[in-house]
Amino acid sequence: MKFIIRSFFRTLRIVLGPFMQVWEFVTRPKGVVRAPELQQMVNQQCQSLVLYQFTTCPFCIKVRQEMRRLSLPIERRDAQHDAQNRDDLLTGAGTVKVPCLKITDANGQSQWLFESGAIIGYLQGRFLSPVTTE
Repeated sequence: MKFIIRSFFRTLRIVLGPFMQVWEFVTRPKGVVRAPELQQMVNQQCQSLVLYQFTTCPFCIKVRQEMRRLSLPIERRDAQHDAQNRDDLLTGAGTVKVPCLKITDANGQSQWLFESGAIIGYLQGRFLSPVTTE
């Protein structure tokens, strides 16, 4: 029975995946325009962030859309098709659950943030203000 359920969802993902990717492209928001020096600071802060994601996960799409809206060049790692990224997520976070934002501080300590709403809230709180410091 478990095999049948997994096969059903895998097939559903294969069929709907391309439509979801097209929808993400069509509904892509315009990014926030910042002063060049402020955008440079934001870009530098984004180097400590990594988003582990699946390409067709609707919650990952939601986070990627917000990243575009906030003009955040956060590195994205595919945890669905790349075994190394999947293993890194499992080792670091303890589970393969996406979306997951890895936040590395100046001391090299990592914090793993799950749930699209929590990730979006964190990104808005950190990068939406006109002056970004850290």
